[in-house]
Amino acid sequence: MLIVLGYSYIITAVIIMPFIDKVTQFINEYYIDPILHDSGYNIVNTVTWAIVLGICIFGVVKLLKKLDIEIDDRFTVSVIPFILAGSSMRVLEDTGFLTHPLSYLLITPNIYFVVFVITVFFLVLSKWIVKLKGTGDYRKLFAGFGLFWFAVNLSILFYLEDLTRPWVPVFVLAAASMIVILLKTLFDRIGFDLLKSKINMAILWVHLMDASSTIAGIDFLGYYEKHVVPSYLIDLTGTAFVMYPLKLSIFIPVLYVLDNHFDEDEESQTLKTFLKLVIIVLGLSPACRNTIRMAFGV
Repeated sequence: MLIVLGYSYIITAVIIMPFIDKVTQFINEYYIDPILHDSGYNIVNTVTWAIVLGICIFGVVKLLKKLDIEIDDRFTVSVIPFILAGSSMRVLEDTGFLTHPLSYLLITPNIYFVVFVITVFFLVLSKWIVKLKGTGDYRKLFAGFGLFWFAVNLSILFYLEDLTRPWVPVFVLAAASMIVILLKTLFDRIGFDLLKSKINMAILWVHLMDASSTIAGIDFLGYYEKHVVPSYLIDLTGTAFVMYPLKLSIFIPVLYVLDNHFDEDEESQTLKTFLKLVIIVLGLSPACRNTIRMAFGV
């Protein structure tokens, strides 16, 4: 019996404990520390969050169906105020207004889950209120809740900080808008109807806003890029202007595939619409956060 216990102790000390230590060190290095220190992304957590996002997409679609939410362009528009609210809440964390451990909830990727829970709460509340009244459009009420939340966040930011760089949002909006207009003009002339869809135009617009905010931050103001691929390309080319061709080379093909390689049945169209909403979230969230942060000099 003592011999067996001795072997068990040796196996635990020599094999199991070092393995547990290595796993713990790996988790801390690639997942926990980037959140605690807000140090950005690495290849490991980037791939992980991408996989988690893919799994969550199908889960959220099922949840919305269960809540009897029609996933269409009008619903997509109603969600946008909540994207703005979530992004501005992220800037509140950047100001240092919130202390640990509460601030950890507002660091990527945690903030996506926090905003998702709040958004679903107001979505359910909006449907319940409209059902109780017996009239009205729950999407308008839902969007109103999001706008109010966004306004509250901006009010707090104006109280905490001064608007030191008002040129930043002007540059971001103007640069993105100009490129989208030029692209639409070009596509219309060659008969490429990708941008005849307002949602497609919105997708390119918000991602070009994200690119423009990156250019303003890195090339003009000395910020740095936290994402793996953009950071590599910026270091390689020496300028954040590489974000424009990067965004266009990704999202023009993606939109083309979504518009031309999905079945016409209702389920496929619902999934396509929701995927476009996710793409808007992935572009507008960092674009809004970066722009607001730089405008307030945070």
